Order: sequence, then C-alpha cells, then structure tokens
Amino acid sequence: MREIDVGAVTDTVAKLCQDANFITEPDLTEALENALEKEESPTAKEIIKEILENNRIAEKEKMPQCQDTGLAVVFLEIGQDVHFTGGDLYEAVNAGVRKGYGDAYLRKSAVEHPLRRVNTKDNTPAIIHTDIVPGEKLTIRFAPKGGGSENM
Repeated sequence: MREIDVGAVTDTVAKLCQDANFITEPDLTEALENALEKEESPTAKEIIKEILENNRIAEKEKMPQCQDTGLAVVFLEIGQDVHFTGGDLYEAVNAGVRKGYGDAYLRKSAVEHPLRRVNTKDNTPAIIHTDIVPGEKLTIRFAPKGGGSENM
C-alpha cells in the first residue's frame, strides 16, 4: 500500500493549473509549425504565426495563452493500492486550483450555481473525474476548459 499526503496533490494541481495555461505541448507546437509550412492562404499563415508567437511569449513570461483560463477540470487515476493521508482528496484538489489560479493571477470564472451565476472568486469547485485503476500509482491531469474549447 502506497501512502500519499494530500499536500502533494495540492502542490501538483497548482502547478498543473499554471502549466496548462502557460505551456504548449511540443506535439501541438510541431503540428502548428507543420500547418504553417503547408498553408497556402497568406491570412491563415499570419494567424498561425501569431498563435506560435503568442504561445512562445506565454511560456517565457508565464502568462496565460488566452484570457479565458477556463474551468478547472482535473482527471485523477488512482491506483487501488493508494491511501491518501493528511486530509480530504477532493479538498486537496480544490486547494490546488485555488493556489494555482490565485498565485498566477489567472482569471477565475467558476460559478457556485449555474442559475445564480455567482462567481466563487477562486475557480472552485473543480470538475473532478476519478478512475480507480490497478496498482499504487496516482496520475493527475489537468485541462482548463474555456468556453468554446469543445470546438477544437
């Protein structure tokens, strides 16, 4: 049985919140560069160049790539032989979201209830997907789900 302190979960989620908003994965950068080479439209070429430049600046300056830094969507793959210590797992995830979004001054757009539309001012609660898997590993993934992200 592997024990994991929930403080490590908080720290990891906080870092993932920021990285997801600042850093473009290398495979996506490569895909954009390939698209730029193949694109024939001058307007489209210019847009791709601007996206690449925006991504470069975001990573260098630790600034969001987009003003819509999204709702926090966290994916947990928890090994069935993992035991969490030091507190509640979901609260640890939400604490990480509060820390990550707060420390990086990311836009907080979560609302406490969809009909009342009152902003929580800390981007919680996170949308948390949990899968129990064999073993004693914990995998945490993060996706900032901005409005329109499903249009990709």
